[in-house]
Amino acid sequence: MSEELKATSLVASLRRLMANKAFSKLILKLSKPKSIERVLAIYAGLREATSIREAIACKVIAKALAKSAAKFGVEEEALKSGLKDPYIRRALANIMLGIAYYGVTKPQKLYAPFMVVWDFTLQCNLRCKHCYANAGRSPPPDELTLSEKLEVLKQLDEAGVAALSFSGGEPLISKDFWAVAEAAAKAGMYVSVATNGTLISEHVAARLKEVGVRYVEVSIDSPHPELHDSFRGVKGAWEAAVRGVRNLKKVGLSVGIATTVTKLNYRDIPEMIRLARELGADKFIAFNFIPVGRGRNLIELDLSPQERVELLEYLYSEWSRGGLQVFSTSPFYAVVSLKHVNEQHRISPTHFAELIIPEEYAHAGYVLAEFLGGCGAGRIYCSIEHNGDVQPCVFLPIRVGNVLRDGFLKIWHESPILNLLRDRDRCACSGCPYKYICGGCRARAYAYFGDLMGPDPSCPYNEKYWEELVRGGSHESVAHLTAK
Repeated sequence: MSEELKATSLVASLRRLMANKAFSKLILKLSKPKSIERVLAIYAGLREATSIREAIACKVIAKALAKSAAKFGVEEEALKSGLKDPYIRRALANIMLGIAYYGVTKPQKLYAPFMVVWDFTLQCNLRCKHCYANAGRSPPPDELTLSEKLEVLKQLDEAGVAALSFSGGEPLISKDFWAVAEAAAKAGMYVSVATNGTLISEHVAARLKEVGVRYVEVSIDSPHPELHDSFRGVKGAWEAAVRGVRNLKKVGLSVGIATTVTKLNYRDIPEMIRLARELGADKFIAFNFIPVGRGRNLIELDLSPQERVELLEYLYSEWSRGGLQVFSTSPFYAVVSLKHVNEQHRISPTHFAELIIPEEYAHAGYVLAEFLGGCGAGRIYCSIEHNGDVQPCVFLPIRVGNVLRDGFLKIWHESPILNLLRDRDRCACSGCPYKYICGGCRARAYAYFGDLMGPDPSCPYNEKYWEELVRGGSHESVAHLTAK
């Protein structure tokens, strides 16, 4: 089972448990993620209770967790072992507080985002044609100072964010990266980096591990160096990225290879996965191409719905072979994986998670898929820009507030846009039987139609929108289809 989803396996039946009003009341009395994390640390045997309140809370939570774990075939000692990881405690505290705070929802709303992607800098050493951030050679004047970045991190820590992914631009260019990444790891967050890989020397790889980074995702768009370099805008980028992957594996870091899939490389995905296996990567992630940033006018590179379904089916078959986790940022991947759960006993309910379902619990796959619920924009994750602005997703350029001015948790709880995104009954997918499992890619709906809650044209159930798009050849040509 993947490290990212240990927490979910430990709380597979928590939704039923949290429906108990007395238990929910106890969680709300603890009031903050840090308080729940401390109680979970007591249960895991890492510290002693310092008050009667903590001791009572630990006893109640211990009994509830043991019962919940037993229902899903998890032994209590394994549960306690998992909770020794501060990241798992943070994730579990967030889920428990989210259910207590919002009640049981489909998909589940969380007290704080499970993961935040931080576009740490807009400075980059490459010039990728499809860059969503439109990154450049120099940092913009409104980029946060180190002290401001540490204040952002403090707010994420207090909110109970479990995982923090540094992106950009190229995060490794920033001189502030090391201090902030190390502070995040010391706070107990699962720290990852999304990078083009070209700057990862043996020294950099060793330092990443030293400061507490646990996962590095390297972008490689083709098994053919010349095609990758063309897409990335710099000759030699492919060789440097592959060298970076090898350096990361030498120091024992978990590595993923991320490929943005377009018509230019669609047929090369089998070779890409072979390359990922040869390099010893732990994951392969097929990213949706979304026409934003510098890629806004490259609509002709996008896959048709049929091509996307074929791709997702192939990705799932490769995942089923074992030895490599194979994910996709397409929310429809959850639907594809769920259709095979009875044979393969694994699902990908969201783009960063793998869940192994024991055969005797195969029926729980649907429930768990609804729990995490496909597209996580504004519900289980969000992004922070270089200047502290908060967006629902890195591919959704809608500013919903600024961490330093408005406060992160206040934005998360009160933003009308974020709350709208959490309501699947108000989007174009509301009549679909998979609305809670998939929900469509909100970024694609916004990119193509300017409608946050509009249809996702990559969905096989929305082919009419795709056909109209192909005929028109522009965003504007299909806007009338979703006009109110």
